[in-house]
Amino acid sequence: MTRTDRIAAELKDATHAALITSPVARQYANGFKSSAGVVFVTREQSYFLIDARYYEKASQQAEGVEVILLSDIRKQLWSIIERHGIKVISIESKTVTVSELEDFKKLFNPLIVDASNWLSTTLEKMRIIKSPEEIQKIEAAQKIADTALSKLLTNIRPGMTEKQVASVLDFYMMDLGADGLSFETIAASGINSACPHAVPTDKPIQKGEFLTLDFGAVVDGYHSDMTRTVVIGEPTDEMLTVYNAVLGAQTDALKAVHADITGKLLDNVARSTLEAWGYDKYFTHGLGHGVGLEIHESPTVSSKSPFTLHENMIITIEPGVYIPHKFGVRIEDMVVVTTDGCIDLAHSPKTLTRI
Repeated sequence: MTRTDRIAAELKDATHAALITSPVARQYANGFKSSAGVVFVTREQSYFLIDARYYEKASQQAEGVEVILLSDIRKQLWSIIERHGIKVISIESKTVTVSELEDFKKLFNPLIVDASNWLSTTLEKMRIIKSPEEIQKIEAAQKIADTALSKLLTNIRPGMTEKQVASVLDFYMMDLGADGLSFETIAASGINSACPHAVPTDKPIQKGEFLTLDFGAVVDGYHSDMTRTVVIGEPTDEMLTVYNAVLGAQTDALKAVHADITGKLLDNVARSTLEAWGYDKYFTHGLGHGVGLEIHESPTVSSKSPFTLHENMIITIEPGVYIPHKFGVRIEDMVVVTTDGCIDLAHSPKTLTRI
């Protein structure tokens, strides 16, 4: 079954349709990345209405849809609606704005516009389990990130600024074939590393400091995400102890991952290890999150997570310790959940690297 077939199978009856408008959901539904267009799914047929900029490529690459050259969206959608006897149209409640909702109500009047969470939730449930093709793309993105880090670590030196380090890492990822960056690369040194989501600054990296690098590449819309913390020069005893505590927490969590464990329990595994080291109060975020067409997506792995893990989910495992006014350490890998464990997609060393 194509993805649009799977969405169609979830429709309540033959008079129910789904209108997919967000870029991520559009790409997920038909496998074609574009900045515009709508996917309209009915029980009998799915359609992709797209403008002339994308029409030729979409006709060749879009999956599970009849591609229609967009000219008059009102007229074209109503032709489809009348052809299939549609009475209810569900929209993506989690991404549609208030003004867009009002426009849809006017466009589809007198039909029922379903603005409940049905479509957004249905798409989320489908996207949370990755296909072999999706895993392959994420693995390719991770390979680029691993290779870029290896090149970076042989080409940085004390005195470079955080911005320069981040820029070099970004260049390597793009040079290795990334379609884009997963997010703005984090390069945080010294006291800046105590902020989990630090922004690179003009601060030079200096001997005796940690340097935390959080980054990822994009391949065909799919993201990678990893973090490594290295030390410039030699670490103090306290720095080495904290690093080993975080590495121990991540190691224990990786061993605990398997299908049917809850996100809440998995988070507790890492948190308990940090508690044994005396650093749990400095672990200020959840253990991980899903990764795919978006850098942060379901499932969450945290003390409040409502999710149970299943085979072929992809999650991050990223414990951290952030000591205010001193330094921080975070180590992050992406893994594929299996029935009895996980496959770690990151291959960069985790023994403390000295620059």
